[in-house]
Amino acid sequence: MRELTSRRLQMIEKRLVPDFIFEISWEVCNKMGGIYTVLSTRAKTLQEQFPDKLVFVGPDLWQGKKNNLFAEDRKLLPEWKAKATACGFGVRVGRWKIPGKPIVLLVDFHRYYESRNDIYGRVWENYGVDSLHGYGDYDEANMFSLAAARVVEHFFRNELGGKGKVIYQAHEWMTCLGALYIKKYVPEMGTIFTTHATSIGRSIAGNNKPLYEYLWAYNGTQMAQELNMEAKHSLERQTAHNVDCFTTVSDVTARECAELLDKKPDVVLPNGFEADFVPSTGAEFTKHRREARARILQVANALTGAGFDDDTVIVTTSGRYEYRNKGIDVFLEAAYRTIYDSDLKQNVLMLIEVPAWMESPRSDLQERLKLGWAYTEPLSDPVITHNLHEPWNDPVLGFLRSHGMKNDSGSLVKVIFVPCYLDGNDGIFQMSYYDLLIGGDLAVFPSYYEPWGYTPLEAVAFHVPCITTSLSGFGVWANNEVGRDSKLEDGVEVLPRNDYNSQEVAEQISEAIVRYSAYGRRMVNACRRNAANLAEKALWKNFIHYYYEAYDFALRKAQERQQ
Repeated sequence: MRELTSRRLQMIEKRLVPDFIFEISWEVCNKMGGIYTVLSTRAKTLQEQFPDKLVFVGPDLWQGKKNNLFAEDRKLLPEWKAKATACGFGVRVGRWKIPGKPIVLLVDFHRYYESRNDIYGRVWENYGVDSLHGYGDYDEANMFSLAAARVVEHFFRNELGGKGKVIYQAHEWMTCLGALYIKKYVPEMGTIFTTHATSIGRSIAGNNKPLYEYLWAYNGTQMAQELNMEAKHSLERQTAHNVDCFTTVSDVTARECAELLDKKPDVVLPNGFEADFVPSTGAEFTKHRREARARILQVANALTGAGFDDDTVIVTTSGRYEYRNKGIDVFLEAAYRTIYDSDLKQNVLMLIEVPAWMESPRSDLQERLKLGWAYTEPLSDPVITHNLHEPWNDPVLGFLRSHGMKNDSGSLVKVIFVPCYLDGNDGIFQMSYYDLLIGGDLAVFPSYYEPWGYTPLEAVAFHVPCITTSLSGFGVWANNEVGRDSKLEDGVEVLPRNDYNSQEVAEQISEAIVRYSAYGRRMVNACRRNAANLAEKALWKNFIHYYYEAYDFALRKAQERQQ
């Protein structure tokens, strides 16, 4: 064992270490989803290792508007900023208002639109990327991606003198074009492309096609043509094949990449979390939990007119609004089954916290909350907290109505749809997602397509036991850590899921909710403690070495080009 440890240490000591790191993402200072969590929670760990040698680059979407996540600093890099402005680059320099406070460059990309046809022509000539069928957000993402790469190139040449071991890490297909630009025109830099979910894999799953049983038989390019995904898939596939180091976030997605992109990732970068985002244990934690529960139950009472004591079991699901991929359909089916489970003896409040096409907070609910009374009569449509555009087209509301789930006063199970970003300014809860998450008792994420699964990791980090599936990267990791199929008593229950067993999974979730609701305080505390202990193993300090491995891999390729 000592010999193996010594060899590993020698390998680590020989790794190439970057002098400077650029990370490019559409979600820099732009809170949209899981990639934001990856970057923002990891920033402190990297900033400590590479103080102010880590620069995040994101799109400047707030010109003339306040961005609460970004603090512009005109005293930061003033000479380079002046040179960049003189060269026509629109860029703001500042810091990301997160732990670590890393440097951020927000880039204006609109001037590139007028030459996008020439840009796409060059990327076709250089790398065979087919952009003919691009639509929707394709142009916007690519113009940002190129603008980011050009700004980084300018920084490298003018601020860093074109020297040093420098990493350019691009996240998701939206930054691929820039990574290819750097590979072509700034070959001194080591390029890393991280796909957090392949665009074609997500599309196959989202179009109700069986992904896993037939994964071995799918041809990614053929499926891209069938599903009108040629442009994004072509860009992603060619980037995976041409960067110095291709990475993804889990073994689940690594297999998907090998089959659909025809490229096995060079390094797997599992997603960690940062303890700074969780209130410290003891009195502070208890205070935050009580405040969250009080607010959740207050909103539930004002909406439904039902009484909820503090023993109410609060069950949540959240994430991107992908009805099948994220298992929202299964969560709803589990709620429906729980209503009719005769073994249930406790009030259960189930929250679906996914941003939909929200129009506005409900004024009638706001009025009730302002008065602060306890209510015994429900509002009209007491299943949703905000007004939607085209509510008749919403799948969650469609399920609730077709199954007669109206939060009747006699039912022990109430289901509430929260169709907004919980950013602390939603008009109803007025608390952030994390501030509310801590108040939950159980979190359920029955995903069908989940490359990693930040939502279950976030839940256990806040001491909330959760249920997820074997199709999520986090679920597979949890099983590996526990050494068997992880159970609720371990802090995470990982349910076996495949292409066809969604009804069975829904029944197992319902049974788990009823079982958990009957636990005594000692068992509940044990589950919560084990959830927190599992989350401890996923802190960035335990996962960051995978990034160092990727840096080394990319830098060695870059060095080979210089010889």
